Amino acid sequence: QVRLVESGGGLVQAGESLSLSCVAPGITFRFAPMGWHRQAPGKQRELVASITSSGTTNYVDAVKGRFTISRDNAKNTVYLQMDSLKPDDTAVYYCNDQLHDYWGKGILVTVSS
Repeated sequence: QVRLVESGGGLVQAGESLSLSCVAPGITFRFAPMGWHRQAPGKQRELVASITSSGTTNYVDAVKGRFTISRDNAKNTVYLQMDSLKPDDTAVYYCNDQLHDYWGKGILVTVSS
């Protein structure tokens, strides 16, 4: 079972920025559309950003203009740059290989007011 590895989470104050990384070892990464999901306490997991193999991006309305997803195929890595963070962004964030349905174990992002 391939496991993606997320890093970069933590505790920040509202208005600050945080960058997440996800390494996908041992897969044909460059062909895989990738996504970042999040799950807040008591809520369902939601897809917040995705990027196709060719670099086309898509975002949920709640993060448009604040989050940026990108990828580096040479490093098998997908990133999520999160700016102007809000307390509502507090959640466990998961990286997902949408082609093979591989997931990371999740990483906590906490935004204090």
